[in-house]
Amino acid sequence: MCFSPEASFAGGIIISTIGVATVKKVHKPSQLVFASIPLFFGIQQIAEGFLWLTLPYSEYEGIQKISAYIFLVMAQLLWPLMIPASVLLMEKDKTREKILKILLALGLSLSLYYAFCLLFFNVNPQIMDYHILYKTDFPKSLRMPAFITYLVVTITPLFVSTVKRTNLLGTLMFLSCLVTALFFTQYLTSVWCFFAALISGVIYWILKDSKRSFIS
Repeated sequence: MCFSPEASFAGGIIISTIGVATVKKVHKPSQLVFASIPLFFGIQQIAEGFLWLTLPYSEYEGIQKISAYIFLVMAQLLWPLMIPASVLLMEKDKTREKILKILLALGLSLSLYYAFCLLFFNVNPQIMDYHILYKTDFPKSLRMPAFITYLVVTITPLFVSTVKRTNLLGTLMFLSCLVTALFFTQYLTSVWCFFAALISGVIYWILKDSKRSFIS
């Protein structure tokens, strides 16, 4: 997160707790992946908390690498797959299913690209101005196309979905990304993931509401 290890741990624990409660709100198997999103966001924030604690000390380089790669694997490999897949599993409209399958295919391609980058390029997390900067030497020519694709596959599915209030989640995700890009450009990966983790708590409300609709 963008302030301190305490903030990362506190945010991670709170979001993980909400995540457990959200999973308990599942009343159809198709909702399970969607319900798990806050829990995974919480784990991601806890991993970054350990990174905060160990970065100042070179003797903890092993823990630094594990924490950094847990965070980045979830940020760059998991979310481009999990978000479109979770929405697709819940979708009943056939036309929208086709759109979501295209977005999932794009997400899979992006995840494979980031997996390649994480395997063959350097990752160097640093604490700068009360933020964590994930400094990488990924191909510069592909950074903007990859980022645009990332936005498309992680936000658009929430607007395509016919599930009630997923568009609200999509709007909040987009606005948080916009704010982060404008004010925390250099630390986009860390800061936006924290905002997204907090926003993911809305999923609890979405599933709670959907259960009332399902029962009625």
